[in-house]
Amino acid sequence: MELTTIWFALIAVLWIGYFCLEGFDFGVGMLLPVLAHDDRERRVLINTIGPVWDGNEVWLLVAGGATFAAFPEWYATLFSGFYLPLLLILVALIVRGLAFEYRHKRDDHRWRRGWDLSLILGSWVPALLWGVAFANIVRGVPIDAQHEYVGGFFNLLNPYALLGGATTVLLFLTHGAVFISLKTDGLIRGRARSLAVRLGVAAAAVTVAFLGWTQLDTGSAGSAVAFSLAALTLVGGLVAEARGREGWGFLGTFLAIGLGVAGLFLALFPDVMPSTLGSGGLTTTNAAATAYTLKIMTVVAVVFTPLVLLYQSWTYWVFRKRIAVHHIPEAVAADAR
Repeated sequence: MELTTIWFALIAVLWIGYFCLEGFDFGVGMLLPVLAHDDRERRVLINTIGPVWDGNEVWLLVAGGATFAAFPEWYATLFSGFYLPLLLILVALIVRGLAFEYRHKRDDHRWRRGWDLSLILGSWVPALLWGVAFANIVRGVPIDAQHEYVGGFFNLLNPYALLGGATTVLLFLTHGAVFISLKTDGLIRGRARSLAVRLGVAAAAVTVAFLGWTQLDTGSAGSAVAFSLAALTLVGGLVAEARGREGWGFLGTFLAIGLGVAGLFLALFPDVMPSTLGSGGLTTTNAAATAYTLKIMTVVAVVFTPLVLLYQSWTYWVFRKRIAVHHIPEAVAADAR
């Protein structure tokens, strides 16, 4: 297998990890005003992801860095053509990170409500725009012979891309609700389980529509298998959640997101950024770095990837217990990290 194909697969794995892990982070943030009825309950929800959210974002940083090093032409065209939505995502992630760090700094209702709003918006914006961005990458955008994006911002807001955005929002909301039911106890757990099932029905319908459209448009045999498995695991996860099996429910939504993203990459391959103009599209061949660069990157990945996975697994194991309102002290001094 060529190194370009290997690195395309590795980048796909990084994005799968990011969406599966950061997906429930976004879901928790978006559901903050829905599932929490007072400040202590909001602090319960924030503490479910407090120890892991920054580690989950590492997957995004590594995916961006790997794309820059392995496929510089892809990186350049993507970030120049999608600069506005990617900038909005970056600003939202920064504001969201600040909310985690500063919410507890002052014992003031207005202060905390302001940072709660930042956390909510900082979760909604990326959840929507990541779906829009990836839908456009798979569908193709106008790229000229010099590999430059020649469309405008509103070219990215086509019906297919907006359906992709709705898909990621609903999947992340469902994934987040299932995660909350897995990580909390008491009234919040019951609310989250009930909401997860209702959201999941809508998520399943929209996801099937989006993946079906993708398969008809650019799909392959591999993507058809991945999309079918994604639908089955999502339905299975929702059934398990409805029966109170939160662990199996979380596994179902986790696998559904992972298999859906894998299917998108399979539908995209061997392109990395197709052009709707008939020429100028980028593939794993014409967008790749030199063979020597890819060899060095492969050695680095083999050495450090297991270490990162071990550390993150250890983090989840340490913070595996459920959280409830009675674990939250009355004082606001508790650190949400």
